[in-house]
Amino acid sequence: MSFETYLWIKWLHYVAFISWMAMLFYQPRLFVYHAEHIQNNGFTDVVKIQESKLYNGIGWIAMGVTLLSGLAILIFAKPELMKAGYFHIKLLCVVVLIAYHFSLGCYLKQFKENRCKKSGKFFRMYNEVPTIIMFIIIYAMIVKANLI
Repeated sequence: MSFETYLWIKWLHYVAFISWMAMLFYQPRLFVYHAEHIQNNGFTDVVKIQESKLYNGIGWIAMGVTLLSGLAILIFAKPELMKAGYFHIKLLCVVVLIAYHFSLGCYLKQFKENRCKKSGKFFRMYNEVPTIIMFIIIYAMIVKANLI
C-alpha cells in the first residue's frame, strides 16, 4: 500500500470513528429524553424516529466503515501492530464498543415496543461508557504508541 493510500484510509478511519462515537454518545441521550417523557406519546413518537434513524442510518454505517478501514490499515499497512501490547488494549476497547453498540440496539427495540423499564438516570450513567473507552483508545494509540 502506498503511503498516500494509507493516509486516505487512516483519514476515513478517523472520520468514521468520530461519526460512530457521536452516535454512541447521542443515542443514550435520546433514551434519557424518551425515558423521562414516557407518558407523552406525541414526544416519544418523534424520539422513536430519531432513535431509529440515528442507530440504523448512522450507527451501523459508521461502525462498519470504522472496522473495515481499521482492518485495512492493520492488514495492508501496519501488521506489526499485532505485536504491540497497547494495540491489544485498543482491540479490547473496540470489542467493548461493539458490545455497547449492540446493547443500544436492544434498548432501542425495547423503547420501540414500549417495554423499556430503565430510567433516565440509568441512561445518563450508561452514556459515560463510550467516553471512558474513547479515552483509553486515544491514550493507547497516541500517547502509549509514541512512547515506545
